Amino acid sequence: MIKYLLLPAVVLSISLGHSQKTKNAYELASPNGQNKIKFELVKNAPKYAVSHGKTEVITPSDMGFLLKGNEDLSTNFEIKGAKTSKFDETWEQVWGEKKNIRNHYNQLVVDLQQKTGNKRKLQIQFRAFDDGVAFRYVYPKQNVKDSIFIMDEKTTFNLKDDGKAWWIPANRENRDEYLFEAAPVSKLDTVLTPLTIESKSGLALSFHEANLIDFASMTLVNNKGTELKSDLVPWADGVKVRVKDTFTSSWRTIQIGENPGELITSYLVLNLNEPNKLKNTNSYFKPYKYLGIWWGMHIGKYTFWESEKQGATTKHAEEYIDFTAKEGFNHLLIEGWNKGWTPGWYENRMHMFSFTKNADNFDLEKVVEYGKKKNIELIGYHETGSNLINYLKEVDEGFALYKKLGIHTVKIGHVGSKLNMKQMHFGQFGVNYFRYILEKAAQYDLAVLYHESIKDTGERRTFPNMVSREAARGQEYNAWSEGNPPNHLSIIPFTRLLSGPMDFTPGIFDVEVKQGYPGKRIQGTVGQQLALYVVLYSPIQMLADLPENYEGKPALQFLKDVPTDWEDTKIVEGKIGEYITTARKDRNSADWYLGTLTNENPRKVEVSLSFLDPNTTYEAQIYVDAEGTNQKNNPEAVAISKKTVKSSDKLQLNLGGAGGGAVRFKKL
Repeated sequence: MIKYLLLPAVVLSISLGHSQKTKNAYELASPNGQNKIKFELVKNAPKYAVSHGKTEVITPSDMGFLLKGNEDLSTNFEIKGAKTSKFDETWEQVWGEKKNIRNHYNQLVVDLQQKTGNKRKLQIQFRAFDDGVAFRYVYPKQNVKDSIFIMDEKTTFNLKDDGKAWWIPANRENRDEYLFEAAPVSKLDTVLTPLTIESKSGLALSFHEANLIDFASMTLVNNKGTELKSDLVPWADGVKVRVKDTFTSSWRTIQIGENPGELITSYLVLNLNEPNKLKNTNSYFKPYKYLGIWWGMHIGKYTFWESEKQGATTKHAEEYIDFTAKEGFNHLLIEGWNKGWTPGWYENRMHMFSFTKNADNFDLEKVVEYGKKKNIELIGYHETGSNLINYLKEVDEGFALYKKLGIHTVKIGHVGSKLNMKQMHFGQFGVNYFRYILEKAAQYDLAVLYHESIKDTGERRTFPNMVSREAARGQEYNAWSEGNPPNHLSIIPFTRLLSGPMDFTPGIFDVEVKQGYPGKRIQGTVGQQLALYVVLYSPIQMLADLPENYEGKPALQFLKDVPTDWEDTKIVEGKIGEYITTARKDRNSADWYLGTLTNENPRKVEVSLSFLDPNTTYEAQIYVDAEGTNQKNNPEAVAISKKTVKSSDKLQLNLGGAGGGAVRFKKL
């Protein structure tokens, strides 16, 4: 039963923690009173500060914008009105890491107007949640009837304490496929969000944004000391945001946890997005696992293009369909099925792909029909090469073809340093493009899997056909680069995954990649690969390896059993860069699943099973690194055992270096 409660705005409310200390200062507290936002006009300039309990988190920090012509929209204000309200609802995700999410906050809305000049109005909306705070800017329609050009955002986050930041650079030429590094906040340059900080105060913090629409993405630049400043990603001409008459920024979010695990189970970013606008998503998308003609190309066994080693052929597709059906799965991704793939295509400026014409040796309609006989649905693939001029000309025709064939998911790639060789992926142009394609896909009953995309800001709540995205350094780097170090997988749950689901493509059983490039391999064990299906959330999860590497492997049973849609999620324990243990409850049964993994250091994990339902007995089906296994020694060995357990028990798991384990708790 969904509970819904919306209380009307009230001007003065002690329960909101709102107190009018002076005519220019207001304070807003979260429902539990722990998180507080103080807003104040200081010398006619808006300032805000944030605290958690008795701990100052953000000391007075700047707000506002700089407009074209050096017009300052950050000072010379007076308060024209202020209202507070409270909101409490529980809403149900169509799919997700938690079925029912409580959206409970207190709100303060401050209306400002400049005293002189154009007398521009600016509204600032604040929300205080028990798991963090957020604010955004609304520029309402007003008497000034010109186009608005934002040249800079003046918002700062002046941290009270330094801390260890887990960051990747905001290198706008190459998106966000970097390894996370740790550094003091005071040593940062310009970084992407989510930015996770372990504060010296003991708090865990995440800085990000939510509900990004028709605005530039926010990056953060170190301004001075521990002060971070919003740095909007610009258009090619240097303008940050261009709009007419009005604008609404994304929410600037600060998630606050007593420990890093609390950041993972915070749903603040989702709660700041609008409710579901698509009422028919369940008719064409339900969470699933899939195989693909994909890994073979990355390791060099096959090519993406037409050749003697061509991966996407009708023959290969039928073989993959046979294996997928035999093992009980229902979806298959095929990359390289269409015309346009050539050696070195990604080096070609404005490369041209077709989204309707078959590659030589491949018959899409024949493969689709063969799949239907085996109850296998294909996942469509569109590589744009970031040539959006070409893609937007063909997108309707390409989507219509998929709808005609009964294909309901499309993976869309955007390899290329800039969109149309000109615009940044994260700028307003890119933001609008990615939202446009998402809405367009919904018209054709298509779920979308983005690669080389902008970051997630929670739009999956509004458009649940936005099912997953890459937007980080994934498994493919292990095939042809220096690879991902062992600690990578113990970092990204606390950083990249805070923004939303990730298509990491787990499930490699041949971790030494014996058929691949010399010297290239995965720095981890098969036990760790199993753990990823629970630790890294996505409603669609790939079994990324070649079919022959799954043949006859008992550990494949866990990949058959593990769901991709969850009733609830618990972080049992974890430390950024070292280890994480995650438990999730299946949405469609009484079973629980657990994944645990470690960095390069072996680890003995003692798991309290208190998350299990009390007064219930379970069979723990355990898959963990075999004794003596690590990333360099017998990394494929998995010890499989069973044990009867209850919620009062503790489970001991021994993980090898770069190892892991997974457990299914089946209700007896």
